[in-house]
Amino acid sequence: MICMDFMKIMNSAEYDFLRSNQRLGKRIILLGLGGSYAYGTNNENSDIDFRGITLNMPSDLLGLTEFEQYEDNTTDTVIYSFNKIVKLLLECNPNTIELLGLDDSQYLIKTPLGQKLLDNKGLFLSKRAAKSFGGYAGAQLRRLQNAIARDSMPQQEREQHIYNSVKNALEDFRRKNEMLNKGNINIYIDASDNPELETEIFIDAQYKHLPLRDYENMLGVMNNVVRDYDKIGKRNKKKDDNHLNKHAMHLIRLFMMGIDILEKGEIITHRTDDLELLKSIRRGDFQRSDRTFSSEFYEMLSAYESRLETAAKNTSLPDNPNMEKVEEFVEDVNRKAIDL
Repeated sequence: MICMDFMKIMNSAEYDFLRSNQRLGKRIILLGLGGSYAYGTNNENSDIDFRGITLNMPSDLLGLTEFEQYEDNTTDTVIYSFNKIVKLLLECNPNTIELLGLDDSQYLIKTPLGQKLLDNKGLFLSKRAAKSFGGYAGAQLRRLQNAIARDSMPQQEREQHIYNSVKNALEDFRRKNEMLNKGNINIYIDASDNPELETEIFIDAQYKHLPLRDYENMLGVMNNVVRDYDKIGKRNKKKDDNHLNKHAMHLIRLFMMGIDILEKGEIITHRTDDLELLKSIRRGDFQRSDRTFSSEFYEMLSAYESRLETAAKNTSLPDNPNMEKVEEFVEDVNRKAIDL
């Protein structure tokens, strides 16, 4: 249940941008809670996140201006343009479709057009949810496994794990960038001259007439992987444990939400019926003393993965949204946006 505190926060000077920015103000049709407060999994350390939708300006729809979203990093607020969020909703994007599944009491702003969007949220539900939620859950699982590996493996094994991640990231990058076929790069592990390392990742690269920016981007992809692994060593153990358990909780939550959409055709963001389990995961009840996770956690994960797969096969949702109806709805909203 939303309390007056959130309304007071929204009306505080820190959030004046909601009222003063010409793209926001009266053009916001929905504003609600995001993150842990939206799911109900918040604790004393949880940040307050607001998520919303604002109508496009007439110049976006009829002129030459473009606008996708407004972000205020100080308050962790993200407000999407209507046209941008429609594209994300059509893909059942987990980070945005959850805004349509809040409890009524979790909305801070809800205009008639915002209610109309909520009334028509079924337009955006399709079998695409299986891929989007399954994909996000898979990425969450990889982050969880990588975080465990970063902190628990001996240095040589850890370097091998980093090597595998770098290699996979590089192969994915090369598939998307044909320019990198103008040469070759060899990544390998060898003994290190660094007294702090037993082994180290090395590269041999040879390219001809390769744009510098492409080469720089490729090195950036590899550097980001190594940097992410090194970060965890600079954090304290308690914070690391909280981080790992939060990853684990969101992994299961993503499966829960995806299954709801496929089995029931419902977006349920506030996980009232699942809070005991989700909070138990976040507390660390499934984490062992060596910071890995128990067999019970992985059995539960496997069960959710199987259930999502079964739900995807048996769902009554269409393969894709009905674009004719979606376009009719979007046009109707945007006509009102022009006249606002």
